[in-house]
Amino acid sequence: MAVEQIKPETLNPFEIVQKQLDEVAQVIGLEPHIHEMLRWPKLEIQVTFPVRMDDGSIRIFRGFRVQYNDARGPAKGGIRYHPQETLDTVRALAAWMTWKTAVMDLPLGGGKGGVVCDPKHLSQGELERISRAYIRAIAPFIGPERDVPAPDVYTNPQIMAWMMDEYSTIVGYNAPGVITGKPLPLGGSKGREDATARGGIYATREAAKVLGLDLNGATAAIQGYGNAGQHAHRLGTELLGLKVVAVSDSQGGVYNPKGLDFAALSAWKREHGTVVGFPGAEALTNEELLELPVTVLFPAALENQITAENAPRIRARIVAELANGPTTPEADHILHDKGIYVIPDFLCNAGGVTVSYFEMVQNAYGYYWSEAEVHQRLDEKMTAAFHAVHETARRYRVHNRLGAYIVAIERVVEAMRLRGWV
Repeated sequence: MAVEQIKPETLNPFEIVQKQLDEVAQVIGLEPHIHEMLRWPKLEIQVTFPVRMDDGSIRIFRGFRVQYNDARGPAKGGIRYHPQETLDTVRALAAWMTWKTAVMDLPLGGGKGGVVCDPKHLSQGELERISRAYIRAIAPFIGPERDVPAPDVYTNPQIMAWMMDEYSTIVGYNAPGVITGKPLPLGGSKGREDATARGGIYATREAAKVLGLDLNGATAAIQGYGNAGQHAHRLGTELLGLKVVAVSDSQGGVYNPKGLDFAALSAWKREHGTVVGFPGAEALTNEELLELPVTVLFPAALENQITAENAPRIRARIVAELANGPTTPEADHILHDKGIYVIPDFLCNAGGVTVSYFEMVQNAYGYYWSEAEVHQRLDEKMTAAFHAVHETARRYRVHNRLGAYIVAIERVVEAMRLRGWV
C-alpha cells in the first residue's frame, strides 16, 4: 500500500522534531520515561502585551518564549518577529537549539522566542516599543544564568541593544550578558555577522575531506540569499574556491554555469531587493535550483524545501543545510539511499550559536577577542563537532542527521542523569 505523503505546507515543525527524536530513541534504546521527557519543552511562556503605535492607538501583541531543556546549561536561542509565528514553530526551534548546543559541546541548553508581528509594516519607534514590552513581559524568566536570547528572523543587533537596555533597566545594573548578537560597542563579538555561514563552510570543507572531493572550482547552488546565503557565497568562494552557479530568494532565482560574481550579485540584491533580473544570468525557480547537478547545495531559506516528492531528483553531492529544517524526515532516507552527504542543520548552521556563546564568555570576563581568534575557535569547534557526528553516523550505520541527534541526545541525557533528573 502506498504511503500518503504530507504536503510540505501542512508539515508541523514540532511534529517533525518529535518524529526525529522517536527515531533516535529506537536506535539507541532510550528508556521510555527519558524519551517522553525529551519530547516536550521544560517550560513554555506565552505573553500578551499592549504597545502604543505611532498613530496613538494601542495594539495588543502576543509573544512566546520556550525553554526546551537546560540540563547542560542556560537556555540559548533567538527571538523571531514574524506575522505567522506559532507556538509549535518556537517549540521546534527550541528543541533544535537544545540539540545544536549539545552537538557543538557548548555548556548551554536550548530555547527560542517569538513575537507575532510584521516588522515590514512597523516604524523604528514601534519596533523599539514592541521589543522593550516583550522583554518586560519575559524578564522574570531570562538572564545570563537562566536563558540568553539572540537575534533571529527579522530581528537584528539594534533590537538586541534595546532589549539588553530594557533588561538592564529592570534589574538596575548593566547586564550585557542577558542577550547576544549585540552591536560591538555594547559588548557584541567580532565575527558574529558571518558566523552561521562560516561555520557551514568549515563543515563543508570537512565533508569534502571525508568524501575525497576537491572543492576548488566545484559548483554550488544557494537557495535563499539573505544573511547566511550571501555570506556562504562570499566565503565559499574565498575559502573553498567554490564556483556558485545559482542563487535564489523568495521572488525567484538566477543561474549562470560560468559562475555568479559575489560583489556584483550582492550589490544587485541590495539595489533591487531581489536577485531576479541579474544581468548575464538565466532565470530559474527555487524548485529548479534544488535539483541542479552541483557539488554542493546550500539550502539557506525556509523549512520543508526538500521533501519525499523532490528528494529523488536532488543531484548535489553534498547538501549543507544553513536553514533550519529544510529537509523532511522522509527525504532524509531518500537522500541517504542515493549516497548524498547531508550536513544536518543543527550542525551545519551552528556557527551562529557558537559565536553567540563566545560573546557570552567575553561578556562574562570583560575581555574581547580579535576577529582572527573568533574564526580560529569557531573552526576548532565546527571541525570537532563534524567529526563526532560523522563517526557516530558511520558507527551506527545511519544517516548524518540521525548521527547528529545521537551525539546530541546522548550528551543531554548524560547531563540529566548526572543531575538526578532521570
